[in-house]
Amino acid sequence: MLTKVSGVVLAGGQSARFGRDKAVEQLGGTSLITHVITRLSQVATEVIVSVNDESRAEELSLPRFADVVVDVRPDSGSLGGLFSGLQAAAEQWALVVGCDMPFLNRNLLRHMASLQGSGDAVVPMVDGRPEPMHAVYSKSCLPKMEQRLQAGRFAIHEILEELQVRYVFQDELEGFDPGLHSFFNVNTPEDLQRAVALIEEGVV
Repeated sequence: MLTKVSGVVLAGGQSARFGRDKAVEQLGGTSLITHVITRLSQVATEVIVSVNDESRAEELSLPRFADVVVDVRPDSGSLGGLFSGLQAAAEQWALVVGCDMPFLNRNLLRHMASLQGSGDAVVPMVDGRPEPMHAVYSKSCLPKMEQRLQAGRFAIHEILEELQVRYVFQDELEGFDPGLHSFFNVNTPEDLQRAVALIEEGVV
C-alpha cells in the first residue's frame, strides 16, 4: 500500500536567471511545470501549486486537477511558498518540489514518502548539500516556518537547522535514481537545451 502524501509545486519564482518565466517554457511540447505536475500526481494524492498571486496562476495554464494556493505572506520567497502549500495540504505530509525539475523520479519520490514519520522532514543530500526544494515535510514544521516568516528570515536552507531531519544520502538516492536526474534544475536557457538533449539521448 502506497503511503499517502500531498504534492506541492513551488511556482512563485521570478526566473531571474532564465530571463523569462521558465515554468511555461516548452520541453518536448509540454511546459516545464506540467512535466513536474504530471510526475508528482502519480505519487501524491493531490497536487497543489503554490503561487505568489492569482494572476500568476492564470499565466501558468495548469491542468484542471491541480489546485492553487496563493502565498499567505507575499514576497517571502520559497519559504513562503512552502509554508502556504504545506498549510493547504490535505495530508499530514507533503512532497515539495520546484517547478523547474522536469525529471522527477517516481520511485525516488515514493521512497522518500515512505520515510515520513522520521522526524519533521525528509531531505536529500546531493554533493554534500541539502536539497530542501525536493523534500518531504510534515505539518509539524509549520509553527517554526511561521516564526521565521514573521521575523523576515526567508532562507529556506536555514529552516532545516530547526527541524528534525531524516537526510537521504547520495548512495541511497542513487539506488532509485542512478543519474540523479531528479535534481536537474532548469535555471537558464542553456539548462533547457541540456534537458532537450537528455530526452533526445534517451537518458531520461
